[in-house]
Amino acid sequence: MTKIISLLVLQALFCFTLFPLRYSANSLTETTCKQTPFFDICISTLESDPADVSGLARIAADSVNAKAIVTLNQISTLLGSATDPNLKKALGGCVDYYNTINADIPVAVEAIEKNDPKFAVGSATDEGNEARRCEDSFGGSSPDSPISGSNKVVHDLCVILQSIASLLL
Repeated sequence: MTKIISLLVLQALFCFTLFPLRYSANSLTETTCKQTPFFDICISTLESDPADVSGLARIAADSVNAKAIVTLNQISTLLGSATDPNLKKALGGCVDYYNTINADIPVAVEAIEKNDPKFAVGSATDEGNEARRCEDSFGGSSPDSPISGSNKVVHDLCVILQSIASLLL
């Protein structure tokens, strides 16, 4: 009988300890994402890893980094097969923009880790602007951008990172 009671107490303790933490993490993610302009992208990016706001900013930065690397590889592939001089010029500019993004991500992460959210906000803003500049380089007489979707995702993730880092101010 003592073993059954001990087991029930242990099970109750486990349930009361585990479930409030899980609820709290989900609540933090939802509350944080509601304060960004791209709620759905924010939730799908951050809900997989419960963390504090600083941790959520780090996850967002890692997501920007991953998508920027994929986009840079996509640009390099397109550049290798492009024949249109305007397309080559635009893609070449995008290589520079995405190299800048990839260089700035560690700066944003370091700013978050050093509790300097203002610098992280500025870095995220710059990174989002670079993705926008890449997209804008296809305007005018140039052909339509073959990477519009990727540019938008990188930009939106940068805005999410900017919004989350702003919460740390």
